Amino acid sequence: MALKSTVFKVNLQIADIDHGYYADHALTLARHPSETDERMMVRLVALALQAHQLQDLCAGDGTLAFGAGLSDPDEPDVWLRDYTGQTRLWVEVGQPEDKPLLKACNKSDLVVVYAFHHAADVWWRGIQNKLTRADKLQVWRIGPAASQALAALAQRSMQLQATLQEGVLMLGDGRHHVEIEPQRWK
Repeated sequence: MALKSTVFKVNLQIADIDHGYYADHALTLARHPSETDERMMVRLVALALQAHQLQDLCAGDGTLAFGAGLSDPDEPDVWLRDYTGQTRLWVEVGQPEDKPLLKACNKSDLVVVYAFHHAADVWWRGIQNKLTRADKLQVWRIGPAASQALAALAQRSMQLQATLQEGVLMLGDGRHHVEIEPQRWK
């Protein structure tokens, strides 16, 4: 018998001062049985960091949501689609292979990777040269201390505030907060 995903409900208030984006998002996160709380929370951070694209790429006329992620390798972890059905933003979390990333660049206007984990540096050194011509691709690094601290915020029902200012995201639940400063690799 296959294990089922665990469902998490999140009310996320985003104040993105850097991009002038302010909104509340009621989200449902399905954590795959093989996914850790750390990875699931990095997916949530990726959505918070890219939420301004709803205004920037779609002028507010689109859907920002979690994809199937680990359940379907042909879907992103987070995506933004406009109302014509075109994928405008494709977000991957972790250390994906080069071929699926290049394929995603053909399907979307912008592809963003958020690498985390202590092995991300090794992954990037091994894949960096294969992605040099992918001009629609951005690669960001979230430090392992920050990504591990995110796991402590994971609850089945979450009320979170995300504030982005000067490239630093503060994510908190009122009692605890994590400061995330992604480093751009590409």
